[in-house]
Amino acid sequence: MSPFPFKRILLAEDNIRDAELTMAALEENHLANEVVVVRDGAEALDYLYQRGEFTDVAGTPPPVVVILDLKMPKVDGLEVLRRMKADSNLKCIPVVMLTSSREEQDLVHSYQLGVNSYVVKPVDFQKFLEAVKQLGVFWVLVNERPPDTIKLGTSDVP
Repeated sequence: MSPFPFKRILLAEDNIRDAELTMAALEENHLANEVVVVRDGAEALDYLYQRGEFTDVAGTPPPVVVILDLKMPKVDGLEVLRRMKADSNLKCIPVVMLTSSREEQDLVHSYQLGVNSYVVKPVDFQKFLEAVKQLGVFWVLVNERPPDTIKLGTSDVP
């Protein structure tokens, strides 16, 4: 294993402004080689299962972390999380829910489904950038992950 492995983050966020801010914070702090941005949960699942427009990622390492918005069109963040944690090929990928929801039921349901972290988006611009920086530092640089035995595109969950 390389001491400086390729680090890809999957960001599922339907709000263009929040996606841009998140990417800017991650890039400013050099926390990933690549940030793949998808606009809804269906695209996130397509990326993880290498379907549709994401068939070209076959053989690439899985993301070091998936950052999910909770309320997205087509497939919401909870359903993406449920499918990931039910799939033996994806369940080891850390998932961070980055959302504006402070609803207790969303928080509880996220943890029941296996989310690794639940972060409420700060309204203040600087606090938002700092929150994303801290997320990236922990999940990309500090957290130890299992070896890259995860194979994207395979599934044991329908």
